[in-house]
Amino acid sequence: MNIDMIRAAADRLAGHVRKTPLLTSPFLDEIAGRQVWVKPECLQHTGSFKFRGGWSAVSAMDEETRKKGVIAFSSGNHAQGVALAAAKHGAPAVIIMPEDAPRMKIENTRALGAEVVLYDRAGGESREAVGDALSQDRELTLIRPYDDPYVIAGQGTTGLEIAEQANEAGVTDADVLICCGGGGLTSGIAMALEADAPGLRTRPCEPEEFDDVARSLRSGGIEKNNATSGNICDAIITPAPGELTFPIMYRLCGPGLVVTEVECLHAMALAFSRLKIVVEPGGAAALAAALFHPDEIEGDNVFAVCTGGNVDADMFKTALDRFA
Repeated sequence: MNIDMIRAAADRLAGHVRKTPLLTSPFLDEIAGRQVWVKPECLQHTGSFKFRGGWSAVSAMDEETRKKGVIAFSSGNHAQGVALAAAKHGAPAVIIMPEDAPRMKIENTRALGAEVVLYDRAGGESREAVGDALSQDRELTLIRPYDDPYVIAGQGTTGLEIAEQANEAGVTDADVLICCGGGGLTSGIAMALEADAPGLRTRPCEPEEFDDVARSLRSGGIEKNNATSGNICDAIITPAPGELTFPIMYRLCGPGLVVTEVECLHAMALAFSRLKIVVEPGGAAALAAALFHPDEIEGDNVFAVCTGGNVDADMFKTALDRFA
């Protein structure tokens, strides 16, 4: 991985990806005790930043490989990103999703033309094993959700935008908080900021009991989670940091931040009432950290990437009923 790959991905994504803005609210600034800059990737195609990585990976394939089709495993956001990218390239897509994924994400993935194969995440069934078997049987190319160079490069284009927008806002020194699962977005943004905005420090944000990246950054080695489900932040629950992503995060990221489910629900309600955006629980982790963990953040400014907005109506209603 290098910055040239991220810049090349940006060229391939030009005209296909949305450049999401930076949003602010004096009400959020008051809660956080500093200026909060929100990057709403929930406004991206398919409702999350994952479209960047999906398009980057599919567009980098040679035509013969792409025609055979692609396969991916995801709880929903990577699934939809790859499904749309494949559809727009005229390529078949098979997506392996956990049975307990939000119903909306499963239905949306099917609506984008992908074949959905469900697996028993809660029962310990391996998505990697299912994916490997299907890949070999059908000659499909596997696009991993985070441990893939082209995916990391695509997600890193978010960081190029943050660097440019921070420069326009006159912010040269701040923490950049990222909702983090396996680390594809976090490592990609960290590399982009290292090149274009070295005064901005990337920091991963995770839910309680699924803070494998925070623990790994402290220990210096890859730590695993004890569970693979059981938290409302489904979008950022992964077994462990990636083999490709962790060394990048270890070199470039500041300490990880850990938030509660309640804090994520509160951040969802505030994002809706103050910024007029819809954010899912896992996509609200960075904003929750910015708002409710001010003592763990440095500087007068903080950036928070709201990574996804694919939330079921019942879950969104829960957040609004409790905090609106």
